[in-house]
Amino acid sequence: MRILVTGGAGFVASHVAERFIGLGHEVVIVDNLSTGRRENVPDEARFVELDLTSPDLARLIDDVRPDVIDHHAAHADVHQSMDDPSHDAVVNVVGTLSLIHAAAKAKVKKFIFASTGGAIYGDPDVIPCDEMHPVQPLSPYGASKVAAEVYLATYSRVYGLDYTILRYANIYGPRQHPYTEEGQVVALFARLMLSGRQPTIFGDGEQGRDFVYVGDVAEANVRALDGGSGKTFNVGTGALLTVNDLYKQLAAATGYSEPAKYAPARPGEVFRIALDAHRLQDELGWEPRMTLETGLRATVDWVRERMQVETQT
Repeated sequence: MRILVTGGAGFVASHVAERFIGLGHEVVIVDNLSTGRRENVPDEARFVELDLTSPDLARLIDDVRPDVIDHHAAHADVHQSMDDPSHDAVVNVVGTLSLIHAAAKAKVKKFIFASTGGAIYGDPDVIPCDEMHPVQPLSPYGASKVAAEVYLATYSRVYGLDYTILRYANIYGPRQHPYTEEGQVVALFARLMLSGRQPTIFGDGEQGRDFVYVGDVAEANVRALDGGSGKTFNVGTGALLTVNDLYKQLAAATGYSEPAKYAPARPGEVFRIALDAHRLQDELGWEPRMTLETGLRATVDWVRERMQVETQT
């Protein structure tokens, strides 16, 4: 199977691409390297440096003729989306729509869309929330993902484009960028703690998230290749972990002993969210396998190794 992976030089999609290659699929990666890293691209994949909004993307799809498009490329910063919602929409709505349109024209057999469960449901009425919970985003980023989902369903009705939507919880693991705050709190806190610097928690730390390991997320994408036609699935553990508790676990894993510094909460952030993934478990046989303790240790080890490499260069 020939699979085109957008954003494949990034944290999550590079793991997805590796899993596809390991199963014997031919993979073409498209990434503009704005946040992705060339070193994340598997050697076995064909790499094309291209922006999601470029008109050349449609020509590339027409040339490659992929069987599947796995779409991860996005502007994924909640806080920047609050400051510049138009840019967020250009990438996440217009860019994604152009990709969907090109996929329909090229008769792509399946479109897998990486959406967000962390931002799309807002502050849910029930925790963990399932896919039937109303979408009520608190940020333009979350709204842009809702819009993309709607366009995808529209193209399915009008053009018969098959799709599966995966709504992710907070993803962590090796290759998570340790220098940015958005969605990368595990790697960011680990780097600061390993450097002996005090991390900042925005809000009182009692806000909670559902942390799912990147390898488990990659497996959900594998399951979506042949299943979940026209459906939407949460990808998470269903467990709520407060930022304060995450801080304590990372401090133990890194040997850091100082307390956190606190700052005012930021607009656009959901207070507490966890995802019910029973639909994905029941219909596609997926379940999260990585324990939080082991996954955090693997992430800390990767951050430590990367810091050592950087000090040597």
